[in-house]
Amino acid sequence: MGIEKDIKQTNFRNEYQKLGINLLYTANWLNENVGKFLEQEEITQQQYNILRILRGSEVPLSTLQIRERMLDKMSDTSRIVDRLIVKELVAKSTCPTDKRLVDITLTDKGHALVEKLDQLNDQIDGLLKGVTENEAKTINEILDKLRSSAENK
Repeated sequence: MGIEKDIKQTNFRNEYQKLGINLLYTANWLNENVGKFLEQEEITQQQYNILRILRGSEVPLSTLQIRERMLDKMSDTSRIVDRLIVKELVAKSTCPTDKRLVDITLTDKGHALVEKLDQLNDQIDGLLKGVTENEAKTINEILDKLRSSAENK
């Protein structure tokens, strides 16, 4: 099914406009579908992203370090971390080397949740089953090129 049929629009100014709209539409579609898996655990994609970032770090991270690694650079990392603290998925402590900083770590409950969600990876990957591995590699290269060219302007 093409973007034209999905959004009921057949006229685009040019292929670049169509590409931009297609990227936005597809990102929203993917977010919505991945979000359905996370709803079961009552966490958002941003919260899940922070949990994964913390699990992948060998040391505690500040909210600034977490934000640098977030997929959504516009997010309010401190607020999201605070919500994870309420859910007892992460813990906050004073940084021992710089008392002005706060260290964020994953709790045992947070580790358990991320491991549980890891079991959904095959189902989440299934959302992309219409694309071969070679096509996925090509799309990744094109998207990297797109972001890189925009950063150099």
